[in-house]
Amino acid sequence: MKHAYTLMVRIAVLVLVCAVGASAATKRNIVFILVDDMRFDSMGCAGHSFLKTPALDRLAADGIRFTRAFVTTSLCSPSRASFLTGLYAHKHNVLNNASRLPAESVTFPRRLQENGYRTAFVGKWHMGSDSDDPRPGFDHWASFRGQGSYTKNDFNINGEKKVVAGYVTDVITRMATDWLDQQEDGPFMLYVSHKAVHAGFIPAPRHRDAFSDLKIPAPDSMAHTPENYFRKPKWVLAQRNSWHGVDDMYFKRTSFEPFIRDYHRTMLAVDDGVGAIVAKLKEKGLYASTLLVFTSDNGFLHGEHGLIDKRCMYEPSIRIPMIMTCPELFEAGREMEQMVLNVDVAPTFLEAAGLPAPESMQGRSFFRLPTDPAAVAGWREAILYEYFFERSFPETPTCIGIRTDRYKFIEYHGIWDANELYDLEADPDEMHNLISTSHRKRPTVDSPHRQAYRELRNELDRLRDELGVRRLPTWAR
Repeated sequence: MKHAYTLMVRIAVLVLVCAVGASAATKRNIVFILVDDMRFDSMGCAGHSFLKTPALDRLAADGIRFTRAFVTTSLCSPSRASFLTGLYAHKHNVLNNASRLPAESVTFPRRLQENGYRTAFVGKWHMGSDSDDPRPGFDHWASFRGQGSYTKNDFNINGEKKVVAGYVTDVITRMATDWLDQQEDGPFMLYVSHKAVHAGFIPAPRHRDAFSDLKIPAPDSMAHTPENYFRKPKWVLAQRNSWHGVDDMYFKRTSFEPFIRDYHRTMLAVDDGVGAIVAKLKEKGLYASTLLVFTSDNGFLHGEHGLIDKRCMYEPSIRIPMIMTCPELFEAGREMEQMVLNVDVAPTFLEAAGLPAPESMQGRSFFRLPTDPAAVAGWREAILYEYFFERSFPETPTCIGIRTDRYKFIEYHGIWDANELYDLEADPDEMHNLISTSHRKRPTVDSPHRQAYRELRNELDRLRDELGVRRLPTWAR
């Protein structure tokens, strides 16, 4: 009897494994929703103190929320290129917001299109502001030049120019749901790319008075005190009084509280849009079988260390929201702590389509992380970050760094300044640099962390070798 029971269990497990494998091999419909400059914690489900995001909260409740998702370069165009190509910025060569993604680049939309997917792009492309022409890999194209406008845009719709009035987040959402309405069978891939919540915030008219009576809290590290800047690099303090600092925000065109308030007002239409797209998928009976990923092209500083914007390697800059749903495949309401990256999205979508990722892609598919213990056991333990100096925004220097579950080490290039080391367990807000720097002698590391520092340096060198950044490119020195 015992042997019969054991055999039945084994058969049941085998059937389940085969079912999961067959389901995973299905050419899944894919919806990718990308927001601009959205912080990792700008959702109710991430514990935000006052922002209500019911649609995003429901999406997270239906699937997986990755609590530690990051970008490899915290800047819009380089990060967007990394999502598309699965490559770091030093490989795809989109190094600033003016660079165009080379037309010959291998991207996940292109690979999907070549393998029978109908593909659509709706919204902000941003990689190169001189053209809104349709890009390779998309059967349907609706976009505008550069940053676009919150209130009215000249859209290029499949090669024809059309002025489209209306609030941009709502317009993009409507174009996305209209395209979904036309899809009767699969497979398809819809890429929805929002302008929101890029600075120069203009909320939707229905949200313009939201949070009016709310006192906006400032982060502890925003205070201009000796304690907050003890051992910090000099460039951080200097940046307070710049375009991207809290003391001179956009050359005093705004101030802290109105800026933060309008950011959150602008987020509300994004949440509405997510709800509308999910509702359309459900209306068509596609929601349960569709792989949907929601994320942002980078994070954003809200006064931490006296800074706004992104680019640097502090947590609010590099950390992004990431939600993945496919109710047919994934257990609902889970949170996962594995460190996933923007470069992982392309191979993830290709695996969902039953396609191998090109060997050139540097990311790793996280499609099986929620269902395969072996994938979890073999997942990465450290991530590499890179940002390259921009002449137009000299406030932030070139940096390369490494982050593990516990530590972060940031190394600056091209300036004579302090590097940074943080114990993220003890100091999640990165307020206590563990490296003591004197310009008359070599930097020293606080004694309890010296071994960790040596291991981080070695692992950083290993990742540089693995990813091809052992030596910084000449244009970044």
